Amino acid sequence: MTADTDQLISAALLRLRMRSPFFATLALFARVRLSREIETAATDGRTVFINPDYFQMLPALEQDELILHRVLHAALLHVTRRGERDPEIWNLAGDIVVNGIIAGIAGMALPTDAVRETRLEHLSVEEVYEVLLHEPERPLGVELDLLEPPDGWGQAEGGSSEGSIATSRNARLEAYWRDAHQHATVVALAVAQGTRPAGLTRELEMLNPARLDWRAHLWRYLAQTPTDFQGYDRRFIGRGLYLDALEGETLRVRVAVDTSGSVDDRQVQTLLSEVQGILRAYPHVHCDLYYADAQVYGPFPLTADSPIPPPIGGGGTDFRPFFAAVTQRYTPHERTICMYLTDGFGDFPAEPPDLSVLWVVTAGGRALDRFPCGEAVRLLM
Repeated sequence: MTADTDQLISAALLRLRMRSPFFATLALFARVRLSREIETAATDGRTVFINPDYFQMLPALEQDELILHRVLHAALLHVTRRGERDPEIWNLAGDIVVNGIIAGIAGMALPTDAVRETRLEHLSVEEVYEVLLHEPERPLGVELDLLEPPDGWGQAEGGSSEGSIATSRNARLEAYWRDAHQHATVVALAVAQGTRPAGLTRELEMLNPARLDWRAHLWRYLAQTPTDFQGYDRRFIGRGLYLDALEGETLRVRVAVDTSGSVDDRQVQTLLSEVQGILRAYPHVHCDLYYADAQVYGPFPLTADSPIPPPIGGGGTDFRPFFAAVTQRYTPHERTICMYLTDGFGDFPAEPPDLSVLWVVTAGGRALDRFPCGEAVRLLM
């Protein structure tokens, strides 16, 4: 029976190669193991486990989908990206993303009971998870096909802590699948099949090693102040020769929070708490808080230890009043940057404001490359 199943798996991989060289190449990087301990199929991020009895019962198209589904979970690092999130909701989020990708491949078909949420399929798995986390009703009884990562990957010699072993293992898995993505792209381009389903693009963005955690991005953005000492001779910094100059150079941060209903209290609290941490670390950074829907409310002074004012608003979303208010208060002698917490759906100014702007975008919001000005980063909890 094992030999028969191996032949069926080989046939499925051959069919996948004819449909999509990109995904077929990814599949070649996955180890496939037969196991009756698995109810249907699963992956630990490196190996795809398949129950041979179940696999043989499936029609050919569903065999192809079963393999590719778990390969995509592995290749997109859905096992290691979960972190401390709820396993069932995370698995459901991963299934929604993967099923959306497979649905976009010509010649592929999903099982009739496959979970589909077309409104979420263009998002990353982290974003889908955030959306599902706040929805009271979601599909129940999800089959958990994401296992714990494999033991031994990245285990250092000698006594290493559990955390350091996990970090090393995850780094090796990421490097392994990054190499697979590069090979798959080269193969697809070589046969003039360079297009990929839209849902895959967002997921691959999340695997970019240059992508900063939103907190790191926020600190980097707000800390681009005189403390960087750009243009100064660093030999004299430690001797206090620039302290007088630094005291006179402040950075004014104007934070807007979208209160039209697209941002919840937990997201507001998370972002503003992080901003207050930055204010505590950089005393020369001063912050004004605004609430905004179709109007703007504020400014409210925000310090490292001040209580966060209760939100105001609840109408539609219009970004123009906030930028108009900031422009009125702006002086050329004051370094000013703006930060806007929003889902990104609203009316933008006709002309980009002559200000530095960081858009902090909630899960499920506008694509980061669709903002007409400034930088954008995804707020993932």
